[in-house]
Order: sequence, then C-alpha cells, then structure tokens
Amino acid sequence: MATAQSWVTKDNTLYNKFEFKNFSEAFAFMTRVALEAEKMDHHPLWTNVYNRVEIWLNTHSEGDIVTDKDRALAKKIDALL
Repeated sequence: MATAQSWVTKDNTLYNKFEFKNFSEAFAFMTRVALEAEKMDHHPLWTNVYNRVEIWLNTHSEGDIVTDKDRALAKKIDALL
C-alpha cells in the first residue's frame, strides 16, 4: 500500500511524494503513470529512489505554470494508487 501526501502547489508546479513497500511497487506505479501520461501527451518531471517517487507537474507550453491539464493528470495519478 502506498502513502502519499496531498498535491501542493510549489514553485509553479503541482508536487507530490509517494512511498511504496519496495522498489518493485514504486516502479509498477511509475509504469501505470507513464501509460496515463502518454495518453494525455502530458509528461511529468519525476524521480525515483528505491521505494519513493516524487512528481512535479506543470504545462511547458503554457509557460511552465500549473493548468487544468496538470490537475487532470494529478487526479488520474491519485486513482492509480
């Protein structure tokens, strides 16, 4: 089971940190996110270290600000937990 913070607006991005039981669960989550992001043609900035995944969302084509597209992807990401 993953733990996650709430999405926060930070430095013109939506940010969240997720923790999983192990690396395999974290990587599986990233794979699910990647499939959704690709469908939306909206790709996150993210990092993964062992069981932790951090994600930053903003819309580059709108001047690197948070838009409805970011909020929609964040909602889809939350549904993948």
